[in-house]
Amino acid sequence: MATSGASLPLLTNRTSIAGLKFYVLVIIFLAIAVSILLITVLCIRRNRSSKKSQMQVKVKHSSGTIPLVSKEIVEVIKIGNVIDDDPKMQKQVECEIEESSSVSVESPSPSPENIGWGRWYTLKELENATGRFSDGNVIGEGGYGIVYRGILQDGSVVAVKNLLNNKGQAEKEFKVEVEAIGKVRHKNLVGLVGYCAEGAQRMLVYEYVDNGNLEQWLHGDVGPISPLTWDIRMKIAVGTAKGLAYLHEGLEPKVVHRDVKSSNILLDKKWNARVSDFGLAKLLGSGKSYVTTRVMGTFGYVSPEYASTGMLNESSDVYSFGILLMELITGRSPIDYSRPPAEMNLVDWFKGMVASRRGDELLDPLIEIQPSPRSLKRALLVCLRCIDLDANKRPKMGQIVHMLEADDFPFRSDLRTREKDYVPSQADESKKVLYPTRHAEPVYKASWR
Repeated sequence: MATSGASLPLLTNRTSIAGLKFYVLVIIFLAIAVSILLITVLCIRRNRSSKKSQMQVKVKHSSGTIPLVSKEIVEVIKIGNVIDDDPKMQKQVECEIEESSSVSVESPSPSPENIGWGRWYTLKELENATGRFSDGNVIGEGGYGIVYRGILQDGSVVAVKNLLNNKGQAEKEFKVEVEAIGKVRHKNLVGLVGYCAEGAQRMLVYEYVDNGNLEQWLHGDVGPISPLTWDIRMKIAVGTAKGLAYLHEGLEPKVVHRDVKSSNILLDKKWNARVSDFGLAKLLGSGKSYVTTRVMGTFGYVSPEYASTGMLNESSDVYSFGILLMELITGRSPIDYSRPPAEMNLVDWFKGMVASRRGDELLDPLIEIQPSPRSLKRALLVCLRCIDLDANKRPKMGQIVHMLEADDFPFRSDLRTREKDYVPSQADESKKVLYPTRHAEPVYKASWR
């Protein structure tokens, strides 16, 4: 009790600070400490909430940094399925969208929601654009879906691909196409504008290319003279090669199309080629020389080594491009059972005609103006290089672009001049076939056996 009594006078003593009593100073210091602590806690909470809102804005209004596509697609599909099955979740998502819209005022692009590689369209929007998917708007149909011509609310024309939900194939193709070309922009590739994922529906919205596809112009009823002149055909070949070269050599991971064929080459009014339909595409990361996968593609275009082993890489696309170039030159389909047995298989017939030195007879009879011998030989050479049975000896797509555009292939006089200086290579052997010298061996005497 004595100690307690002695401490009370100490607390009531006046100090030198403004003449305040000691206990008043203690209370003031405690109040200041508590205030500082509260301000610190509030600042930490505010920083956390602002970071969270910024992340939401990035996801909903993609400001340039694009997340890993494959993971994002999985989340989109999962969210779509959960929302459709749970009405409470629908309301919750609608509330979150309203809340995020108030935050998105600071976003530089208050456009409709997207996640970095295209617009997220609702099913109702695409129904309105295509006339409720009317038959009159069908512009293409295949094993994996139906393509409709559509006009969006802003007046832009698009192609809407409604994927058939056949044993999960729609979801697979949806993921593959968005992952393969969602972020890609190239003048010779069909661009992906957006997509729709509602319930079981999976749709892809592309740029509309207004002049049909190459198959229609090569094998359709175009009259006695084809509008595809030799120069136009070579323009289409070069455009296609540039698009594939970008997929193979301009992207990481590289994209192997796996279904290069004439019906997948779309054309605009100026005959510019646009490679389309990436539903079977495969990604090939750095360090990988091939990927083993189930053999898929179109009969007549699939490379022999891929068909027999399932080992896929960009050389498989090169082989398919070689077949496509043969189509452009000859106007014939890769497999045509209506022709005589010796001409049913385009590759075998083509090789036989070149071996017999009858390359000029390979030309499509619907071509009115014949190409120069130099231009024809250059195209034949590219075909032969692309379909080489040794996949490692096929050229890269970038090299093919150069071969088709360059006009510097050596002819007989050039070969004779350089014959002593050159060490024979695969390229030289192919050139001997088309530009034979007096020392050349018989044309493809052994290599085609």
